Amino acid sequence: MTKSSFHPTAIRTRKEPLRWPHGLRRYGTLALDYTIDDLEGSLLALEVQQRCFHLSPLGAAAAKVAMSNFDSSAYLPYEKLQSNLNVVKKRLNRPLTLSEKVLYSHIDEPTTQDIERGTSYLRLRPDRVAMQDATAQMAMLQFISSGLPKVAVPSTIHCDHLIEAQVGGEKDLARAKSLNEEVYNFLSTAGAKYGVGFWKPGSGIIHQILLENYIFPGLLMVGTDSHTVNGGGLGGVCIGVGGADAVDVMADIPWELKCPQVIGVKLTGSLKGWTSPKDIILKVADILTVKGGTGAIIEYFGPGVDSISCTGMATICNMGAEIGATTSLFPYNSRMRDYLNCTTRGYVAKEADKVAESLLSADAGAKYDKVIELDLDKLEPHINGPFTPDLAHPISKVGQTAKEKGWPLDIKVGLIGSCTNSSYEDMGRCASIVKQAMKHGIKSKIPFNVTPGSEQIRATIERDGIAQTLRDFGGTVLANACGPCIGQWDRKDVKKGEKNTIVTSYNRNFTGRNDANPATHCFVTSPELVTALSLAGTLNFDPTKDKLKGSDGKEFLLDNPFGDELPAQGFDPGEDTYDAPPADGSKVNVIVDPNSSRLQLLKPFDPWDGKDLTDLTILIKVKGKCTTDHISAAGPWLKYRGHLDNISNNMFIGAVNAENGEMNKVKNQVTGEWGPVPDVARSYKAKGIRWVAIGDENYAVGSMQLWSQDISARIHETNLKKQGMLPLTFNNPADYDKIQPSDRISLLGLKNLAPGKPVQAEIKHADGSVEKIVLNHTLNEQQIEWFKAGSALNRMKQLAAQNK
Repeated sequence: MTKSSFHPTAIRTRKEPLRWPHGLRRYGTLALDYTIDDLEGSLLALEVQQRCFHLSPLGAAAAKVAMSNFDSSAYLPYEKLQSNLNVVKKRLNRPLTLSEKVLYSHIDEPTTQDIERGTSYLRLRPDRVAMQDATAQMAMLQFISSGLPKVAVPSTIHCDHLIEAQVGGEKDLARAKSLNEEVYNFLSTAGAKYGVGFWKPGSGIIHQILLENYIFPGLLMVGTDSHTVNGGGLGGVCIGVGGADAVDVMADIPWELKCPQVIGVKLTGSLKGWTSPKDIILKVADILTVKGGTGAIIEYFGPGVDSISCTGMATICNMGAEIGATTSLFPYNSRMRDYLNCTTRGYVAKEADKVAESLLSADAGAKYDKVIELDLDKLEPHINGPFTPDLAHPISKVGQTAKEKGWPLDIKVGLIGSCTNSSYEDMGRCASIVKQAMKHGIKSKIPFNVTPGSEQIRATIERDGIAQTLRDFGGTVLANACGPCIGQWDRKDVKKGEKNTIVTSYNRNFTGRNDANPATHCFVTSPELVTALSLAGTLNFDPTKDKLKGSDGKEFLLDNPFGDELPAQGFDPGEDTYDAPPADGSKVNVIVDPNSSRLQLLKPFDPWDGKDLTDLTILIKVKGKCTTDHISAAGPWLKYRGHLDNISNNMFIGAVNAENGEMNKVKNQVTGEWGPVPDVARSYKAKGIRWVAIGDENYAVGSMQLWSQDISARIHETNLKKQGMLPLTFNNPADYDKIQPSDRISLLGLKNLAPGKPVQAEIKHADGSVEKIVLNHTLNEQQIEWFKAGSALNRMKQLAAQNK
């Protein structure tokens, strides 16, 4: 509905005053949530009739319900989902978990799709796509290459990753707009041309914007960020994917996902005192480790669920990415309903209520592949780290452990916020601690940084005085962006290599993650504990029992933190930060400068030549843990995410070379000289030498790997397949030790490559001897066609040409 056809004074219910969500008053999108009985008088009914595309009042009331306040032509799919689910349930003839219901109801062909946990590949139809600005660049460049005129599903771009934290919100945002003007213009115009909504820099972090505006119970969404899983807190199955997967969905191609297993987490008791939702996922990470959720959805259930707010559930789901889970999910309940109502989506809650039992909760007797039980009454506040998010410590023990391990006790910086913990409730609970401390005349002993999750959160905590309270404490309110959580932090207080400790309410704490300093010991915890520890300035402090000394010299014990779950006055949407795409974007001009260092149009990869890959040189044999941060670091490199050639200059620079124990230093097997990994790879490319990378066992997928030209977990495995590469794993993990950096690898019998059929490989040693090993893969028929075509995009074009 256009702005000219609707004026936001037309509709009001008898039960509640008129309140408009962020953006609705500006863009004129109407979510039909009202019956005739709700309309005030015949004149108002007539006005609605005239303004709702000239429908009769009865027709308007019976119209489909919009997915969101920004989707005027995309509707809640509950009727279709229920129909699909009925077909699947009849076929499987067993009780289903909640995650199974949501996933299987989105199957493209429910009558014929093979469905077996951990084995079959599901072909799914997601409801929407979300992209953050760093990954959106490559995704939109790929979509442009497809030649399609417009995206097929509701899609949005969110500018949150390219804003570096330096001095404070306003100045940092202004600087980012200037530095990234070329990229923002590209994303804005590409969005307008191809029908993608554009959330401007300063709007907030993608996952918070999605929770506030787009997530609904039963949704299936893919997002080009691993923490897309945040949406599980509002009952959506939200999964992080690579840009190539996002392009498939936007191009109306069924999206493939290996049918996940389901790990159940039964919650009993209730949260109280200093224990927060963050402590639940910190404890689950302790139990499952960073690999324990691989290939599975984590599904929470039990009476303890109802003691957690909707945003608290989102916190738990968000950090599920750190245990390798496909996603995490909570059942629809009253806390979600309250959140939907407060974010002006009561119409969604009404529809969700109708399918709460049939679609949005697990069947009685549903079987999980594994069940973990947590008694929230007994759960202590936790703090995890350093260097890995699954190294858990109760707050009562971390001080002693730090002394024993030689970790720095003194804390240098405290940081709260990020996509994990920046809700109104989080900020309010931190403010309650701050107010207690300031009554006793004390403030933070260390720099204290606050990252609001969205413009709506920023504006609301400003209005309600929370932001000022945190400033009075000594805090700096940063821009509504990812900032230090992803390494966008111009940190000045320590030198690189200086051993130090920081505490954050973020989700990841791998080496160098936040400040590019490998000596920084980062601990992740709840925002409440970050605030308390910032008062003490040391890890050796337990606010549940240890006292602080006020300015008058008297000791005092902090009371339990408290804060409103939702703002009593409703949310303040703040500044206008959204650009809706025009109805017809065909005349919008998208410009990519051929000389740009930030953006580069893509050229198709060559198709497979039909021959075996023989005598492949080993670029690097990686030793130890190798995360996506080690493979392709974020931070300052994010600015090159739209330029394939330039972003390649950070490939494997954080990975440890097994040959010398060093990072970013490998031997050129042709010249014998040592150099940075990208430089050696470029040297091989210039000489026409093909190469492989070898991975150790500590990858997120949990097995030793030999992957041609890239290594990582599910998202990256899928990306490799999409780009026409071969992700292979050792059938016998011990074969990793047989390979030496000077060896040559041959992959044989590729003409007979088939699903489930291992690949034969030969290791040719420098002395001429040869060893044969077996490699496994997870390629299905369609993915093998991608390999042969050179990429999934190439295959898409082949099929399009055949159908002309």
